[in-house]
Amino acid sequence: MSSNPKSAVNLRHVLGFPVYFLQIFSGAKSFEKNPLLGSRFLNANNLHVLRVSLAMRMAAMRRRRLRSRVTAAQAEAYERDGYVRIDNFLPESQFRQLLEEMHGGEFERVDMRQGATITRRSMIDDQDLQSRPALRQARDNQELMGLVQYVGSHAGQALVTLQTVLAKANGNPDPQSDLHSDTFHATAKAWLFLTDVGEEDGPFCYVAGSHKMTEQRYAWEKEISTSLDAVENTYSRRGSLRLSPDRLAALGYPQPTRMVVKANTLIVADTHGFHARCASPVDTTRIEIYASLRRAPYLPFVAGSLGGLHVGAVPFVKKRVNRLVVSGLKRMQKLGLRGCPWHPIGQGKVDEWTHGQ
Repeated sequence: MSSNPKSAVNLRHVLGFPVYFLQIFSGAKSFEKNPLLGSRFLNANNLHVLRVSLAMRMAAMRRRRLRSRVTAAQAEAYERDGYVRIDNFLPESQFRQLLEEMHGGEFERVDMRQGATITRRSMIDDQDLQSRPALRQARDNQELMGLVQYVGSHAGQALVTLQTVLAKANGNPDPQSDLHSDTFHATAKAWLFLTDVGEEDGPFCYVAGSHKMTEQRYAWEKEISTSLDAVENTYSRRGSLRLSPDRLAALGYPQPTRMVVKANTLIVADTHGFHARCASPVDTTRIEIYASLRRAPYLPFVAGSLGGLHVGAVPFVKKRVNRLVVSGLKRMQKLGLRGCPWHPIGQGKVDEWTHGQ
């Protein structure tokens, strides 16, 4: 007698119900992987809309408590646009020394391929920066951290790494080149660009004001959450919503702003808003100090405010966080929980195009 796949799925849903239910009150975003989050009936009765609305209100409440970490101009820029841009962020002497430290040595590196684009993380844990004081000072910059925490509406320790984007002009599409929202709640990412980024260098782009929900966007997201069978994009079904630029006006948003910048420009953005890495007609290399902060959306307090406690700030974790993240993902892969997209490529230059790229 052959087993019934549908029965097996239904049994798995029944056994997993407690976890699926608790995920409603977490940052879980996948309509596809959680039958409650993806329920046509529940979302028709506004489950997804209520999760988004509550997350937005909680983020605004926490952000008010973090107001002292940014200037008035920075807070105004975030409120208006959803991102903050600062040109000439580091003092010129420090920035020049940082570049010398970065280009003058080798780093332990891991790569992730998406389409024809390689994203490389070069380790900048404490052990990597013993003889690189300018790079360490930039990694630990308090203004950068305060901005990331304010935009992300949490006081936790952000992940900070040295990142290189190596993009081929011809090849499989990069999913990051589609306009998308990372998740349904506020989350912060930052890029301190260490190279100039021109029009043809695959610049970051952001839809100004799209960190705020409009009535049109609520209706659009509700439509997606109640008609998943018609959603072809895998990332959208998993809660990272994609859309084409010609739909922006219908949601009440302008066209994207392309961040053509000089080296030493900092951009901190709320990636709940729509953004992308623009496609380029030429092969490009972009280097940046990259930071990200995503925490639980429904906490009523500022994470980290209770005695400053946060797992990322624990000395053992903070000193080697880049390696712990990669090794943790690999351990989860071995346990069959999720795949690890990062692959070690050994010591080398941050911007080296290795064999096969």
